[in-house]
Amino acid sequence: MGALNTLRDQIDECDRQLVELLAKRNHITAQVGAYKQQQGQPVYVPSRETELIDARRSQAIAAGVSPELVEDVLRRLMRESYQNQQLGLACVAPQLSPMVIVGGKGAMGQLFKRQLERSGYQVNVLDKDNQSERDSLLSEARCVIVSVPIHAVESVIADMPKLHPECLLVDITSVKSSPLKAMETHHQGPVLALHPMFGPDIPHWVKQTVVVCQNKPCDVASSLLEQLTVWGCNLVSMDAKKHDEAMQIVQVMRHLTTFVYGQFLAKQSHSLDEIESCSSPIYHLELMMVGRLFAQSPELYSDIMLAQFEDVAPLMKEYCEVFQQTFEKLKENDKAGLIDDFAAAKTFFSDSASTFLSQSKALLSKANDAKVLDY
Repeated sequence: MGALNTLRDQIDECDRQLVELLAKRNHITAQVGAYKQQQGQPVYVPSRETELIDARRSQAIAAGVSPELVEDVLRRLMRESYQNQQLGLACVAPQLSPMVIVGGKGAMGQLFKRQLERSGYQVNVLDKDNQSERDSLLSEARCVIVSVPIHAVESVIADMPKLHPECLLVDITSVKSSPLKAMETHHQGPVLALHPMFGPDIPHWVKQTVVVCQNKPCDVASSLLEQLTVWGCNLVSMDAKKHDEAMQIVQVMRHLTTFVYGQFLAKQSHSLDEIESCSSPIYHLELMMVGRLFAQSPELYSDIMLAQFEDVAPLMKEYCEVFQQTFEKLKENDKAGLIDDFAAAKTFFSDSASTFLSQSKALLSKANDAKVLDY
């Protein structure tokens, strides 16, 4: 045991040095964040990240260390770095102050408020409990962000007093066509429809996707988009109608499937602990994603599914038909038919199937680590 203890002591010393290096790195990245804030530079620079990863992978190979391990560690460090740099962010559009977030006491409203204030914007909140201040707050605003439930967006916009002609009116709901039309009808000034493709629990905004819909691009709208870019967001410009059609598959159908599967699990005789105890890493990951939905707002997800029901109903019907067809083939022991269906779906994924397989391995490793640590 003496030799083993000596080796363990050496490992412990390496670990202590790693911790010290991590502390040193965090201190340096904090200085980088402060410099970027002063200079108005973006938090996230894709080319810099790519160069760093490539260089360290090459170094790892030369040193006989797994490049995948090194990349995994570096990406985790980068996430921490991006989070550390959120404490102070550059302000690139000071002309948008003062801002008002309508529905600013909701989770997404609070998320935007914190981020805008980190960049030095003056942000006021308008919610149900301070409606007496509505007219004064909105009349002075140079940017109004509407962050209310989907079913209330159009009525909230229609009920607004006249805004300053140069005020930028923005909505951040998950449906775009109707809110964009409502904003253009009510406000003669610049309007912008955004859909943040993330929830209020994100640690930072770097690499977060925001869909942008606008019929009349203008300088004041571009300035807010530049601010999002400085925060590290990935902006995707899209026609509002095309966005809503895409969301029927990307969002509504996905939430529907998760919602139904969660209900199904809740009706089974096995407890969650029993199911988890014998689950594989991939099933544990699936359970995590299902459980994630039920940890959030039932009103939000009900609104998302209901908002486009008439448009999504044909897709839901088709989904049920595919499920029923698969059930019938299973019942008839139609292995050839199942293989044909598998091949047809695989064709849709094309080369991405292999890419997804590779990418999912890292996620499965993390899911397995989390599962083991729970016991």
